[in-house]
Amino acid sequence: MSLLRLGVNIDHVATIRNARGADYPSPVRAAELAMAAGCDGITAHLREDRRHISDADIEALADITRKRGIPLNFEMAVTAEMEAIALKHLPHAACLVPERREEVTTEGGLDMVDGFNRIAPVVQRLAGEGVRVSCFIDADPVQAAAAKRAGAQVVEFHTGAYCDAVRERSPEAPALLERLKAAAFEAERLGLEVHAGHGIDYETVKPIAAIPQVAELNIGHFLIGEAIFVGLAEAIRRMRLLMDEARAGLAA
Repeated sequence: MSLLRLGVNIDHVATIRNARGADYPSPVRAAELAMAAGCDGITAHLREDRRHISDADIEALADITRKRGIPLNFEMAVTAEMEAIALKHLPHAACLVPERREEVTTEGGLDMVDGFNRIAPVVQRLAGEGVRVSCFIDADPVQAAAAKRAGAQVVEFHTGAYCDAVRERSPEAPALLERLKAAAFEAERLGLEVHAGHGIDYETVKPIAAIPQVAELNIGHFLIGEAIFVGLAEAIRRMRLLMDEARAGLAA
């Protein structure tokens, strides 16, 4: 069983910085600390309203990750502006996500079926420049199949509904986990690499990490929040330990 990769999203370091309109704390420094702590990649979402990560952050992150040989996963809405920025910096990966200005955080997956004719050309242009394209979708085999037809190499399943159900002690949690498992199985069968992210914390990580088809988890808000209390390196270390324990259980 292969090692499960951990991508660390540093968006909310920028959220804290921007609350004071200052230069501190730096998301670039957070990325450096995360890389030193052994993460496998850095994720950053440049939103259209620039509510946290800025254009200058993306430029600096693209530079430092390239120098360190660590992948940068550029989360982006499917717009001409974001496509141009991605093509300018050519990150290792671009994850296409839905985006609404009024949302607090990403509320669901990209609709690859209804949006296929708009999304597929963007996927193909990015992939044509060597960017590894991921589509952030709900755990739905139909959406995964549409992402495959569009030319995506990766799908990232939105795990927020499952994670919320676990924290709320909802009886729906087991069914939501089974849906994630079924979608991951089908996505891998289609030849897609499977990632997962959104809402993952120490309580919810192990069942998701134990899905054998999942190759990478992208975790941000919880790690940055936990870092306030224990430091970013320790937060990452514990998350990695839980991920590894779950993956070791598959091999046992």
